Amino acid sequence: MGVKRGASTAPAKQSPHKRKGVVGKEYWKNNWQLYVLILPAIIYFFVFHYLPLYGIQIAFKDYKAVSGIWGSAWVGLKHFKAFFEAYYFKRLLLNTFLLNIYNLLWSFPIPIILAILLNQIRGDRKKRFIQTTIYVPYFISTVVLAGMLYIFLSPTSGIFNVVRQAMGFRAIDYMADAGAFRTIYILSGIWQGAGYGTILYIATLSGIDQSLYEAAEIDGASIWQKIRYIDIPSLMPTIMMVFILDCGKLLSSNTDKALVMQTAGNIPTSDIIGVYVYNVGLGSGQFSYTAAIGLFINLINFVMIMGVNKISKKTTDVGLF
Repeated sequence: MGVKRGASTAPAKQSPHKRKGVVGKEYWKNNWQLYVLILPAIIYFFVFHYLPLYGIQIAFKDYKAVSGIWGSAWVGLKHFKAFFEAYYFKRLLLNTFLLNIYNLLWSFPIPIILAILLNQIRGDRKKRFIQTTIYVPYFISTVVLAGMLYIFLSPTSGIFNVVRQAMGFRAIDYMADAGAFRTIYILSGIWQGAGYGTILYIATLSGIDQSLYEAAEIDGASIWQKIRYIDIPSLMPTIMMVFILDCGKLLSSNTDKALVMQTAGNIPTSDIIGVYVYNVGLGSGQFSYTAAIGLFINLINFVMIMGVNKISKKTTDVGLF
């Protein structure tokens, strides 16, 4: 039989919607194991990070446990105004901000410096030993760390005061000194977390093409020149991302550590927002009031991280999003 004129012998084209459906089914069929693998993480974030957002509304209500969230009376911005007009508002805000800004300025560069120095060690056994040694303090609990500080800084038997007295100086109760609180908090934090903080930077440095170092050695570059022209430029994207994330915590301190380090003498500087929320929320049962404070802190941190991210994108072309 002959083929009719005008009839096409090419196979009929499937519609775009059908093609997409087929591709989608094939994709799910071939990669379903990957989705099952990430399912626990999705469930975790949904249950513990998204569902609790429902409770934010108690910041705008006079929450009563008996009435529940829906049954509690709506009070609008009452709790926010009460916090802004509180007697300790300025002191809490200033103490929290200063503690975190000083902590950022002093502790942020230390892991970077340690990672660069570790990268210069060529012996694998020696390098692993040093890494393990500086990682260990991170796994010490906050309570144990505070106990160590009370022992070492004791005005009667602490090693620092023993040395001071041997040199002819009088003993100082450091933990009761308001002026020493921030220094102790920051230095102990550096000792505890600097080693663990190098992990991300060391991973970045280990990914640098070794041919760059070889070419630099052929050109006669010194160690400091290799650090300046190879290590630091390679670390800059990671440094900026970590810096942006840290700037989003300028009103979020380590409440547990500040709480166990707080004494009657250092309250003028150790009284930060986190400690205040703990004392008022759990101690006095003012859940709506403390929820409003928490929401205020998170909004400020969100604005900070968005602002710093925007500035970083314009100046260094590096950003989180």
